[in-house]
Amino acid sequence: MKCPGQDSRYWKTDAIYEVNCPRCGRAVEFFKDDTTRKCNTCGHRFINPKMDFGCAAYCRFAEQCIGSLPPEQLERRKDLLKDRVAFEVKKRLKKDFRRIGRTARVAHFAEHLAAREGADKAVALCAAYLHDIGTTPGADGDEPTVVPAGAAGPALAEEILHQLGAEPDLAAAVRRLIAGLDGASKRKDIAFNVVYDARQLADLEADLKAGIRRHTRLENRIERLLTAAGRDAARQMVHANADR
Repeated sequence: MKCPGQDSRYWKTDAIYEVNCPRCGRAVEFFKDDTTRKCNTCGHRFINPKMDFGCAAYCRFAEQCIGSLPPEQLERRKDLLKDRVAFEVKKRLKKDFRRIGRTARVAHFAEHLAAREGADKAVALCAAYLHDIGTTPGADGDEPTVVPAGAAGPALAEEILHQLGAEPDLAAAVRRLIAGLDGASKRKDIAFNVVYDARQLADLEADLKAGIRRHTRLENRIERLLTAAGRDAARQMVHANADR
């Protein structure tokens, strides 16, 4: 069955309309399911300004349904996927507020570091939200444990991403990243370095708030971070805590 919104049998008289070319101002005819059109006067190709891409932002069949998505919409699709992953993780963790809180902080730091380091935000943020999804909750008061390589966590993360309609390459990249998080060696994969550091920053923040300062070890913890942005963030965190 074809999506009714894109099936011409359901179209009304306003399904075909004209839009002025943003470059030359001449009228360009659009059908409501056109993602882009090329101006016959100046040759400029531009996005259909009246098209509602809502479901295309997350539907796995979007490209087959309405054709190739414009770059701007592909980025929005990744942003919405990140939000859906966050919701799915919270739903699965239920009332495990300790892990929900830590996961949120890891994702917060990952977003900041990814922007600074130029990492793939979709991979980094999905991995940040899903990195702890395969662990078994411990006794009350226990700290969250790291997902060990080869355990159920990476496979479960990939399965969740597939269910949410993520591209196979993205889901596989997230699985590989999570599977390697118990190693501390710097990699060419910037997203891996970002998520590794984001976890360390979340733990450092928790220790500082709890009064576990360990002055003699703070610099060692900072130097073990894999990104320059991570080390900067850690030093700022320590400095801010020292002023309190």
